[in-house]
Amino acid sequence: MALCLGQVFSKDKTFRPRKRFEPGTQRFELYKKAQASLKSGLDLRKVVQLPEGESINDWIAVHVVDFFNRINLIYGTVSEYCTERTCPIMSGGLRYEYRWQDGHGYKKPTKLPALKYMNLLMDWIESLINNEDIFPTRVYLSPRTSSRCARRS
Repeated sequence: MALCLGQVFSKDKTFRPRKRFEPGTQRFELYKKAQASLKSGLDLRKVVQLPEGESINDWIAVHVVDFFNRINLIYGTVSEYCTERTCPIMSGGLRYEYRWQDGHGYKKPTKLPALKYMNLLMDWIESLINNEDIFPTRVYLSPRTSSRCARRS
């Protein structure tokens, strides 16, 4: 049975397309540096080291988005086997149970099936990553100060 792209990339599905950095932007260049450093070996100090002359906020933002993309791939694989019946609670082993609270739909910590919890969590993280106030994507040089400034579109 063939699926159209609208069905595959539906927000109700567990697979989500990767977030990408626009080529030519500063964050795209930082992403390329991050990928190169990850392939350079296993020295974690070097992998996470801030490149000279780069903003710590941009460097962290690039890694947050990359981490989200990687977790998203793992989540997409695991979610095929974790249903409301097989994973009735979101837990971290036998000792820990996670409950969802967002102040909107869930005003109090609420026990949820793992799949529902993860869907809400991934949606919440994605909304933060897409929030220009938290992760501005446009950077320009101010004519008055010649310094880097984040700018909302």
